[in-house]
Amino acid sequence: MRVCLMIEGQEDVSWDQWLALASACEESGIEGLFRSDHYLSVFRAEQGGRGSLDAWATISALGAVTHRIRLGTMVSPTTFRHPAVLAKMVTTADHVSRGRVELGLGAGWHEPEHRAYGFPFPPTRTRMEMLAEQLEIVHGLWAPAPFTFKGRHYQLEGFEPAGALPKPVQQPHLPIVLGGHGGPRSAALAARWADEYNTVYASPAVCRQRRATVEKAFEEAGRDPGELTFSLMTGCVVGADAPEMERRLRAVAERTGRDWTEGDTSALVMGTVDQAVAKLKAFEEAGVERVMLQHLAHEDLDMVHLIGQEIVPAVA
Repeated sequence: MRVCLMIEGQEDVSWDQWLALASACEESGIEGLFRSDHYLSVFRAEQGGRGSLDAWATISALGAVTHRIRLGTMVSPTTFRHPAVLAKMVTTADHVSRGRVELGLGAGWHEPEHRAYGFPFPPTRTRMEMLAEQLEIVHGLWAPAPFTFKGRHYQLEGFEPAGALPKPVQQPHLPIVLGGHGGPRSAALAARWADEYNTVYASPAVCRQRRATVEKAFEEAGRDPGELTFSLMTGCVVGADAPEMERRLRAVAERTGRDWTEGDTSALVMGTVDQAVAKLKAFEEAGVERVMLQHLAHEDLDMVHLIGQEIVPAVA
């Protein structure tokens, strides 16, 4: 099991905190640092006092001051950026980081931030059409050949002789992670364009079902299911002992406005180190190969080090 950290950047994560988080990941052996791509808080309806640095600007900046960790989005919505702009931004981050960037892409869902910033928020079916076109466009722009595109939502005239330059450092293209809930449309898109399928807040049983759906889509597309990496983004609260874990649970409740101990917790990685390791092994048995642990009390660097020093070696 490969372990990454995932931070909700729209919950008032400052640049100094990003630097500290990246340093903690590098020092502790965590594989990568991923961040959400939102402009407004998703936990507090009033949005007051919570800011968000732009996701791709943050990733590019972190790429210049880190040396080992992977960096990427979980996930960028199609509605925020024209695909040609997105491809150029991601390529730039890939060069800055010397080939350590991954593009997480999804249809987008948080309507309030679209209204606030003036982004169109079309119906789900239209956003899925846009996602399909964006996946094809970024692949085309990264390919070592001229590329033109005429779709329903985007048109690119392209240019000779080699298409958009420079190409990403990672070849034949940098990794694309497609976010979804195991539906047939996202599974089909992953089978055609993605290197990894990421689902969110799913129990081991649900992960097993969703992986099977994506594997079937790979087979139907004529692609080897063995090429699929299946990953999970889910909440994580872990402590060295029960009192420490309970203190962190209170911090998360204060940040998010909800008690994580209430309701179904089958999708969460929550508890002591031993309990967290057991849960991750259950996810691994269900077909999850990489996990992005959502750390909501982002100022708590001790938990980052605990994950890297105690959990990562135990599930490697």
